[in-house]
Amino acid sequence: MDIFLKTIGAINDETRLRILSFIAINGEVCVCDIENSFEMIQSRVSRHLKILKEAGFIKVDRRGRWAYYSIRNPLDKFRLGILEEISFLQLKIPKFKQECSVE
Repeated sequence: MDIFLKTIGAINDETRLRILSFIAINGEVCVCDIENSFEMIQSRVSRHLKILKEAGFIKVDRRGRWAYYSIRNPLDKFRLGILEEISFLQLKIPKFKQECSVE
């Protein structure tokens, strides 16, 4: 029951739906690219990503100082169905702005 509620809670926010769609469309993306594309401060982006990760939608791969997010694979049938339904919503997804300074 707890996992179900976390999943429903995670998608009960338009910004999280947009971020989830953005990741699904663009594949693995750096957190800084999400910040730049959504023109959102790091703490706010991190909060949304944490909720999506705890709900089982995304995974994180840390490389040096950067965190890269992608859709968890394999995704269970329930979350996969949700992701497919989200694709039918007319969400305003920003264009990908890759502006990270890789060191």
